[in-house]
Amino acid sequence: MKEALQFFETHKPRERAALVAIITESDEPSRHKSREHLEELALLADTAGADILFRVTQERPKPDGALYLGKGKVEELKMRVEMENVGLVIFDDELSPVQLRNLETELGVKILDRSGLILDIFASRARTREAKTQIELAQLEYMLPRLTRAWTHLSKQFGGIGTKGPGETQIETDRRMIKTRIAHLKTKLGDIEQQQTTRRLSRSNELSRIALVGYTNVGKSSLLNVLAADKNSEVFVEDRLFATLDATTRSMELSHGRKTLVTDTVGFIRKLPAKLVASFRTTLSEVVEADILLHVIDVSNPQFEEQMQVVDLTLRELKANEKPMIMVFNKIDLISDEERAGLKDVRSRYPHAVFISAGRGIGINRLKEEIERVITEESFEITVEIPLTHYEIASRLHDLGEVGERTFTETHVRLTLRVHSRNRERVERLLATAA
Repeated sequence: MKEALQFFETHKPRERAALVAIITESDEPSRHKSREHLEELALLADTAGADILFRVTQERPKPDGALYLGKGKVEELKMRVEMENVGLVIFDDELSPVQLRNLETELGVKILDRSGLILDIFASRARTREAKTQIELAQLEYMLPRLTRAWTHLSKQFGGIGTKGPGETQIETDRRMIKTRIAHLKTKLGDIEQQQTTRRLSRSNELSRIALVGYTNVGKSSLLNVLAADKNSEVFVEDRLFATLDATTRSMELSHGRKTLVTDTVGFIRKLPAKLVASFRTTLSEVVEADILLHVIDVSNPQFEEQMQVVDLTLRELKANEKPMIMVFNKIDLISDEERAGLKDVRSRYPHAVFISAGRGIGINRLKEEIERVITEESFEITVEIPLTHYEIASRLHDLGEVGERTFTETHVRLTLRVHSRNRERVERLLATAA
C-alpha cells in the first residue's frame, strides 16, 4: 500500500506555479528573512506537486486590502502568468476572502495562500481515519468564508442536504451543507478523542511517555526509528516537509531493562493555520500528556533558531511549554567543524542539550542517558512493606513503578520502588489500603 501511494505521488501530474510574497521592511535582514520564507514556500509547493517557474516580491508597508499586491504589480504578475502558462499562483501569507476572489478575477488562474497549501499537503498525506477527519474539518472551516459554487458534491457524502429552499441562493445552500458537515466531523472527532483517551489509559502505567516535537523535516521520524526497540516496525521517512502526519508510538529500551514509550508527532511550521492546530487536538494531545518532550532541531538549517521559536510558540499555545524538555540538535554530521565551533553560545544556553545524527547513529547513547536522567528527576524512590496477606497490592505496585529490590520475610514483602510523580497519589491510596 505504501509503495502504491509513493508511486502515485511520484507520477501524478505536476502544476506550473508561481510564488508571491510581500516584504514589509526594507532593511537587508528583513529581505533575507522574506527570501528564506519564500524558499520554504517553494519546498511546500514541491511537496504538494508543483513546479515553481518564477517568484514575485514587492516591498510594501502592508498588503493591499483588495489585491494583496499593488494594482501595477498585479498587472505585471498577470503578464508573466500568461506568458509562462502558469496555472497556479501561491501567496506566502493568508489571503482574505476578498483578496482571494479579486485575485482569481484579475489573474484568471487558481490562487492558493500558504494556509491553503499546507492544508492541501495534509489532505494528500493523511493516512489514518483520525488524520483524514481532522484534515477535512480544518479544510471546511478554512474554506467556509471563501465559498464558491464548488461544494455541492458534499451532499452526496453526508446528510442528503442539497435541495434549494425558496428564495435561497446557491451559496447559502452550499454554506448550510458545509456547516452540517462540520458539525458531523466535530462529533466524529469527539468519538475518536474518547477512543484515544481510553487507549492511552490502557497503556502500562510504569512507562514514562516521551513525545518528539519539532519543526517539520528535522528528523523526528528518523530518530524514532533509531530509538525504537522493534527495528521491524520502522516509521516512513522522506526528505520532504510533512512526510508523516499521524502520531506513531514505539517502545524504547533504556538501561537495566527500563522501557519508555516514544511518540512521533506532526511537525510544526511557521504560519501554521490556526484551524489546523485546533483540528489536530487529538494528535497533539500526545504532546500535552507526555511526561518528557524531545525538541528535535535541524542544526544544519541556517534558520534553526527561528524554527525553535516557532515550536516554542506552538507549545505555549498547547500549554505544554512547562514540561521537562530535552533539546536534541540533530544532523550534526551535516555541518562543518567551523560551524560546530560556532555552537558555543547554543551549548551555554542549553547545558543539557544533546547533539546527534539520527541518520548515522551518532550521540544516541548520550541521548538515552539524558532521557534516563530526566526520568529519574521526575520520579521518587520509596521503600514499603506489604503484608503477605495483601500481596495483590504488591502486584499492583509493580504496575505503577519500577521495582529495584524485593525482600521477603515470614509476614511481609519489602519493596524498593521508583515511581513517576504522576502516579504518587495512586501509590499512596494503595498503601493506605494495606495499612
